[in-house]
Amino acid sequence: MPYATQRVMHDADSHLMETPDWVASHADPSIRDRLKPMSLAKAGSSTVEHIQRQVERVKDAALTAAISSNVVAGPKGWAAYGAFDAAERHKALDDLGFAKQLVFSTFAAGQYLSHEDMDVRYGGSRAHNRGMAEFCQGDKRLIAVGQVSLADPVRAVVEIKEGMRLGCGAFWIPHSPAGDRSPGHPELDIVWRTLSEAGVPFMLHVGPGASILPKAYENNGHPRPPDIHGGGENLRFRELVSLSMAPQLFLSAMVSDGVFERFPTLRGGVIELGAGWVPQFLRSMDIAHRIFVKSDPQLQALKLTPSEYIRRQVKFTPFPSEDVGLMVRDCGPELFLFSSDYPHPEGTNDPIGRFERSMGSLSDEARTLFYSKNFEQMMQAA
Repeated sequence: MPYATQRVMHDADSHLMETPDWVASHADPSIRDRLKPMSLAKAGSSTVEHIQRQVERVKDAALTAAISSNVVAGPKGWAAYGAFDAAERHKALDDLGFAKQLVFSTFAAGQYLSHEDMDVRYGGSRAHNRGMAEFCQGDKRLIAVGQVSLADPVRAVVEIKEGMRLGCGAFWIPHSPAGDRSPGHPELDIVWRTLSEAGVPFMLHVGPGASILPKAYENNGHPRPPDIHGGGENLRFRELVSLSMAPQLFLSAMVSDGVFERFPTLRGGVIELGAGWVPQFLRSMDIAHRIFVKSDPQLQALKLTPSEYIRRQVKFTPFPSEDVGLMVRDCGPELFLFSSDYPHPEGTNDPIGRFERSMGSLSDEARTLFYSKNFEQMMQAA
């Protein structure tokens, strides 16, 4: 029996676990040798040898059969069923039971997304988007999330259009300044217009641009502890506590620079960055608006309050450890989305159960918004 049977459920966050040669195999020959190697520093104890063993496992019918049911509670990472093999992923989704599933990459961005050579940066994005579209093709439930840098708006639009042609249904954008510009700079309007007119949302996701924590905070006179997966470069206490700061700055710029005013049909998702911070973020923006609107011409041009733009145009995925019921009671049910994070271990072996335990007496209508309707609005689905 599928895992998700209670109601229609859409999954706003799942992942492809790339193999080391995945980006290069989809890249144009002109940039292939200039791509950085895939780093496994954030992968805990996983190694290239471990990944190769999982690639070999796909060819072993008995080993594969052993993990092909109840996949949400099964192995995670590269060892998960459907982690990197497209045919397996289609069957894994049958077992999970989600009606739609956004699919993000995991490690690919480190090979090109901040590369100083713009040909490699945008060529790497094109390779990534080819690979994501290929992984999701043939199954209308799977929605490939492309990736693009805003550093060069003209090239960004070229890659977004090419990614949409390939089949990408959303685009992951680093939640950081676009080079030396705010994401709300008028020169970036060609990007937001392209996405808005196509009805394709932008995505902010943990990863590129996620941390703005000054390195000096690591110099505390103590050895650096391992992360929860035993790796060297993943999130720790301070990073998790400060994780919301970068998306708050990005969204504040999108509001105050008038992007959401100029493009009212633009939609976005804030994925795997938590959501417990959202109610106070909305209040803080509205307070700042009331204080500065009399002296700031940009704020005077806004027809809505900052929180009204966010409510209209942005959705957020809570972590399974957060209290969804409290968030909904604090600021309403229209902002939050279910996500499984499959096959990452952070999603837990029972994400629905974890979320349900925090919802308490929330109405069926609020649950429907959380599990399906908010996702459909974000994706502008009928």
